[in-house]
Amino acid sequence: MQPSTERGGSPIDMTTIDLDETQLALRLADDLDESFPDLVRTMQNGVFSAAIRFTRNRHDAEDVTQETFVRAYRALSDYDSERIRAIRIRPWVWTIALNLCRNLARTKTRKPESSLDVDPGATDDPAAAAVASAQDIEWRRRLEKLTEAQRTAVVLRHVVGMPYEEIAETTGRKVGTVKADVHRGIERLRRLLVSEEVT
Repeated sequence: MQPSTERGGSPIDMTTIDLDETQLALRLADDLDESFPDLVRTMQNGVFSAAIRFTRNRHDAEDVTQETFVRAYRALSDYDSERIRAIRIRPWVWTIALNLCRNLARTKTRKPESSLDVDPGATDDPAAAAVASAQDIEWRRRLEKLTEAQRTAVVLRHVVGMPYEEIAETTGRKVGTVKADVHRGIERLRRLLVSEEVT
């Protein structure tokens, strides 16, 4: 599975690629094999975009994205139709993805960050690719300075474009707490940017 990489750091517009969640759950319950590719197409770019920011490695992000949908399919295969219809699909899939990212972070040994993998087909301008790569690395380093809760909330809100309610459901935190995490995370990032400009 090769998810397409979001460029430019702008949030993914979920309204343009997202199927109606209730309808998708009904379709998955009626015919899992026929409908599951729609679930993958709907969510894979967002999952990959968040995973690459959490893992800081393209290959790890691809692995997390693929494993997320493998696990989702296996789980749905074991559920009866009534249970599938009751699932809020997006938060459910995001919970799987976040757990995989956390597990990877716990088990992977800490090592110096190597150069970022750049998709050579992404641009014809090597200078632009180098600048984009450097900026992405800098943002990943800044995100690393946030708490895990802040980083998760900021990425899901401002990179993926999830509403606060879904972030709360995905992370198991209250909506007010998620809003506070996003606010504090953004403020921390602003302070980091100001300090970088001063130095």
